[in-house]
Order: sequence, then structure tokens, then C-alpha cells
Amino acid sequence: MEGSLLTLIDLPDEVLLLILKNLDNIEVLYLFIDLNKRFNKLLHDSIFTNHLTMTGCSFNGSFDRLDNQILDRFCSQILPSIHHNIKWLDVECSSMEDVLLCTSYPYLCGLGLHNIDKHIALRIFTEETPLTHIFQDKISSLVIDVVQYGSFRMNDTSNSNIFANILTLFSKLKYFDYRSSFWYQSLFEMSTTISSSILLELHIKLDKFTDCLYLLDGRFDSLEKVFLDIYQISTPEIVINNKKLPKLKAFSLYSDQPTFQYNELIVPLLHRMVNLEQLDLHLVVHCEKRFVDGYNLKYNIINRLFQLNKFLFNIRSCLYLNDQICLLSNEDCQHSFNDFKNNKIISCVDYFQVFKHGQCHIYSYPYRAKTYEYITNNFPGGLFQYVREVSLYDDRPFEHEFFVKIAKSFPFMEQLTIYNRKPQKNKSYEQSKYDNQHLSPIQYPYLSVLELLSAHDDYVEQFLLDIKTSIIRTVNVQVLLSTLDRITQSFTRDATRINCGKLFSIYVPRDMSISTQLKDYFPHTKICTI
Repeated sequence: MEGSLLTLIDLPDEVLLLILKNLDNIEVLYLFIDLNKRFNKLLHDSIFTNHLTMTGCSFNGSFDRLDNQILDRFCSQILPSIHHNIKWLDVECSSMEDVLLCTSYPYLCGLGLHNIDKHIALRIFTEETPLTHIFQDKISSLVIDVVQYGSFRMNDTSNSNIFANILTLFSKLKYFDYRSSFWYQSLFEMSTTISSSILLELHIKLDKFTDCLYLLDGRFDSLEKVFLDIYQISTPEIVINNKKLPKLKAFSLYSDQPTFQYNELIVPLLHRMVNLEQLDLHLVVHCEKRFVDGYNLKYNIINRLFQLNKFLFNIRSCLYLNDQICLLSNEDCQHSFNDFKNNKIISCVDYFQVFKHGQCHIYSYPYRAKTYEYITNNFPGGLFQYVREVSLYDDRPFEHEFFVKIAKSFPFMEQLTIYNRKPQKNKSYEQSKYDNQHLSPIQYPYLSVLELLSAHDDYVEQFLLDIKTSIIRTVNVQVLLSTLDRITQSFTRDATRINCGKLFSIYVPRDMSISTQLKDYFPHTKICTI
């Protein structure tokens, strides 16, 4: 370490800044502040001091408490010495008061509060506390995730109370990202007092489309940007407001639950946004006669929103087959996007004769969503760096080459679900070929959850044979024990032993006796009863 420090000290300021900027600013401040006058001067650069994330980040993306030794030094020495440079702070619940009250922050305008228990949130945003003056006088941008532990009550008004109290307390709030783990409780139905005349940008999860209509009924008349994640888009309990929304410039609507009311609810809502410039739609739509394609988007949206200059979408529409004479082909669908501007559009049309339905997936590329659902053999491939959850679905078999494509297309995939009951056709050929020569198995370096409850035995074998798949880390596999028994040849098969040794957990019937042979075959696996 001493040699490394000497090397750093010998570097010119410009090079040293480039190196330090690529490191975590909390670590840089903790290690190098007060080392000498030169480092102190460099570390007062705004890149290190204007936005501090005073949390640890776990493997699943949650915010954890900083190490006590690091936190104590920041609160006692570092934060008081740089407090006048700090404009944004991210803190988690257990260290919130320590960080916010250890010094004054004259230029603090942004705050991220993470993992705040709902009872604590109700207290600090309702009662007079030492934090109140910070919230009232300074904060114009707020990100908060409120969590609820344990069971919930259907008529609990905590969610709407917290939301309303924040809007009242933060009198200068213009940017608000509200993340609640109990968003399934309606925000507006139980409160008529929620409003703001100065809020410009809102990110929020809502339970029902009714809440969306309340939100856009005029009580937030200054909103310019709205980003909604709605669980259920269905017929609302109130009359649809037809009032125009001339101030709205950007709108995002995300919902991964199917809706039957695309034409009745979503399209009329968009028509109210007469000056909309940016639109992002992520939807699953059930259609009666035709898929949502480029012609539909042009007729219902683009030709009605004259100011629209950026349109991103990810829409999977589903259609029941009722002896339709003319069915849209993928070529027809792709042709419908020929005159779209500034976007590369991908389409994938599939028909499932066994199940009597079809689906049409259209999206603007590059693909930004974290999920990609119901991928079929017609999947065109590509690179999807943001996707973490994938599901595969078809009534035709998935062969080995298909899984090669999936691994290449989703390099950071963490969760994979397979819905396919059809056996692989090339299985016997691949087995004889692989048994006689070494081929590189497919790697899924980030895979941690694999759901195979609705998959044919061949796909379970696809992942458990070490000559086909290399499991890098321990994986939580959801699979029937009877399937495992067949694939592993009653827990004796050597070709599946390595990958089975990396399974995190398996589930067995409660009344089943767990044999020594089963335990030996899964030496590091948690065996759970159901």
C-alpha cells in the first residue's frame, strides 16, 4: 500500500484526478482526505463531494448500512469538513439521523432516503423532529423507498398518508421519486388532500388505473414529466376526465400485467397530452381482432400528438385465434414501421396452434427494460444489456443452439423461466456427439434463479448436464423432485452430479423421507419440504 501511495503522489494532478474519478467517491474520501494538503485540495473537487451515497449496496441492489467505522469517521470528521460542497445525499434508515444531523448542509437540495420503515416514515413526516427543518427549507429533489415488514391490512391508509405528508412537509419539492413496497394500496381513493402546485416531475408505482386518473385530474397542475408503473389497467371506478394536460412534456407508462382496455383507457389518456414531446410505453395488451403494430401506433398516437419527437415502446399484444382468415405475418408487422423516424424497431410475431392464440412483440431498440418475457424460437437475437429476467415460451422445442443464442443475447441474465412441454428433437444426436468429444458448455455467469416447473425433462437435463451448461454460481432451481429423480437416474448419474452440487435449494413433499443417497447427491443444497 505504501508503494502504491508513493506512485500516486508522484503523478500529475490531471492524471491523479482521472484515476480517483473512476473509484467510489466514499472510498476515495475515506482513504485520502487529510492525507496531505495536495490530496485535500483535489478531493474538494465537486465530483467527490457534491453527491454522496452514504450506504452500502448488497448483491440484490438493496441499500445497507455503511460499516460502523467508516460511518463514524464520516460523521465526526469528513462530512463537517466538506458540508458546504454537498448538494445530494443518499442515506438508509438506520444511519439517517446520524448523517443528516452531524453537521449543517447549506446547499443540500437533493435527498435519497432508502429502506425507510413505514412507521418511521409516518413519524418523521408527520411529527416535529430535528429533521423537519432540513426537509422543509432545503430539499427540492427527493427519492424515497418506504418498506413494510409483515402483513398488511386492506384498508390501511399508510401509503396515502405518507405520500400526502411528504408533499406538505417538503414545501419546495419539484422532483419526487416515491418507491413504496405497499403500492398495492390505493393512493388517492382514501385521500382527497393529496396535491401539489409546484411539483414538476413524479416517478411512482400505482395499484390501479383509477389512481392514474386521480393523479392527472388537475391536483398536480404543474407536472411536466410523469413516470408511472401501474399494476392493473382495467375499467376505473370513476368517470374518465377529458381535461387536456397542456403542461405535460414527458410521460412513461409501465405495466407488465395484461390489459383488455388499451383502446378504451390508454389511448384516450394519451390524447389529453396535447403537447407531449417524449413517450415511453411498456404494455401487455389483449386484443380482439388485430395486434398492436406500427399502423396502430401511427393512427392512435403519433398522428394525434403533434409535438412528439421521442417515442420508445415495448408492447406485447396477444390475440385469441377464432378462425381468422388473414393473420398478420412478421414481415407485414415489420413493414408497418417503415416510415418511423429515429428508431430501430424490432417485431416478432408468433402463432401457437396448440393453444389457439398468437402474440406480437414490438419494441424500439436498444431495449431498456429489465425483463424480456415469452421468448420463442423466432427470437431474432441481439444484445440486451439491461435485461435481468427472461422467460421462454413455445409449443415447438427449444434446441441447444437456441440456448446458445439466449446466453449471448442476455449476458447479465439473473432469472430464467421456461414454459415448454415439447421434447427436444436433436437430443439423441447431441448426446452421442457430446459424449465422444469435448465441447464448451454454455455459461450463464449471473444466473441465480432457474424456474423449470413447467418445462419438459429435456430442458432440466439441458441445465444439469455439465457438458451442456456450466453453472458458475449457486442457483435456486425450482423443479419437481420426480423430474430430478428421472434426470439423475435416481441420484446416481455422474454427468449431472457437478451441476446438482451447485443448486442452492430444492423442494420435496413433506411426507417424503429424505434418503442418505439424496443428501449425498446434493451436498451443498438446502432441501426444503412443502
